[in-house]
Amino acid sequence: MCCIDDPSDKPPCRGCSSYLMEPYIKCAECGPPPFFLCLQCFTRGFEYKKHQSDHTYEIMTSDFPVLDPSWTAQEEMALLEAVMDCGFGNWQDVANQMCTKTKEECEKHYMKHFINNPLFASTLLNLKQAEEAKTADTAIPFLSTDDPPRPTFDSLLSRDMAGYMPARADFIEEFDNYAEWDLRDIDFVEDDSDILHALKMAVVDIYHSRLKERQRRKKIIRDHGLINLRKFQLMERRYPKEVQDLYETMRRFARIVGPVEHDKFIESHALEFELRREIKRLQEYRTAGITNFCSARTYDHLKKTREEERLKRTMLSEVLQYIQDSSACQQWLRRQADIDSGLSPSIPMASNSGRRSAPPLNLTGLPGTEKLNEKEKELCQMVRLVPGAYLEYKSALLNECNKQGGLRLAQARALIKIDVNKTRKIYDFLIREGYITKA
Repeated sequence: MCCIDDPSDKPPCRGCSSYLMEPYIKCAECGPPPFFLCLQCFTRGFEYKKHQSDHTYEIMTSDFPVLDPSWTAQEEMALLEAVMDCGFGNWQDVANQMCTKTKEECEKHYMKHFINNPLFASTLLNLKQAEEAKTADTAIPFLSTDDPPRPTFDSLLSRDMAGYMPARADFIEEFDNYAEWDLRDIDFVEDDSDILHALKMAVVDIYHSRLKERQRRKKIIRDHGLINLRKFQLMERRYPKEVQDLYETMRRFARIVGPVEHDKFIESHALEFELRREIKRLQEYRTAGITNFCSARTYDHLKKTREEERLKRTMLSEVLQYIQDSSACQQWLRRQADIDSGLSPSIPMASNSGRRSAPPLNLTGLPGTEKLNEKEKELCQMVRLVPGAYLEYKSALLNECNKQGGLRLAQARALIKIDVNKTRKIYDFLIREGYITKA
């Protein structure tokens, strides 16, 4: 469709309500809103309310050259609109939309007058330098180099990104998502009373305030990098536990101080924590009479050895305490095997509080038992989980691990809505047996 002299882009004539074709008349004394007339109504001397036929007027036309004698102002505007619609470089589509110029003419004219024009180049350079000076001490802007991801609706990646669509820079569901509904029936007409006009303007002002709040929230999310929540959580975990607690507390103030200042504050606190921990370590060396780092390394090695020996004595005393309980001995042996293989203990030791643990679950005759191997049967007995439920949980965790390339304990707990201790035991078992891998 050609965009040259499209009448639907212009306001209607106030006399006959037809779409205006250039040239047309604009009253210089009436307005706002502007009072337009077609040539036919103007020659008839059309008058309406305050408008009189003897008012001064302007002839509205864009049929004159601006940058090139062979290009009218109307064609210049049409070229810019076509490049905006079709994209820079799609000169064939631009020419098809222009209708009056060829592909070569469009490309040559645009490159000459809008890209390589010295006047425009100097203006753009000044704007770029001013923008760089303005953002010199701010976060490094994100420059996309690849095609942005396009996650499907309600996929795991889309949920992780809170429904954000990078290719459109919008969310599937915006803040105050139905704010536009209040404007769908509003129409400003000249015959509106003052009260009705003020009421409509108030509704528009309310909608504008909602848009400002929507943009403010999107700016906070974009500036602080909160779109990819998983990446944000991984960055947060690199700090010690004490700094993570501060991070969680100060997160609500990040929108006030800005992303750079907030990151500087957290980094400075992390550095302070490291310095305090190093000072404490050096004070420990000084208390022990150590005056050089060579002796400090020997001290650390001996301290670690003493801790390991103390842990072994503690575990031995536990075994001696429950020597009469065969299940407690089996639990200790399994935990020791886990420790020796580098895994966290999956089965807790019995406590000495006098509380007896529940007996193992009898799997005889339960559906799905024949699908389990010996280790899986033992796990179901210890955590008192029926085989059918275990197989369902195992399948869900395997599918999620294959999708993500790995699985974290927090993700497993989100998928399996059972006791968190049982979830951890299932998760550790699947990791230990090689069914899934850690993310």
